[in-house]
Amino acid sequence: MTVAPVTTRKHNATLGRPSAAPTMIKEITEMLIYEELARARIRELEEAIHTQRARVGARAGHRIARWITRRARR
Repeated sequence: MTVAPVTTRKHNATLGRPSAAPTMIKEITEMLIYEELARARIRELEEAIHTQRARVGARAGHRIARWITRRARR
């Protein structure tokens, strides 16, 4: 009769490290870091879009003002 080695949740004999609990905390922390990075990128994109829209609006205002000036001169 052969007996298989017993591995517990507290120690993984093949990898020589503690159970999945510390790894799980590390994975959650890593996930939160990536999530915050994604939020920062979204904020940067929203700011860039806001700036671009402001520029387009200003240019449109100048075009309209030029058109009105030309039309008034006629």
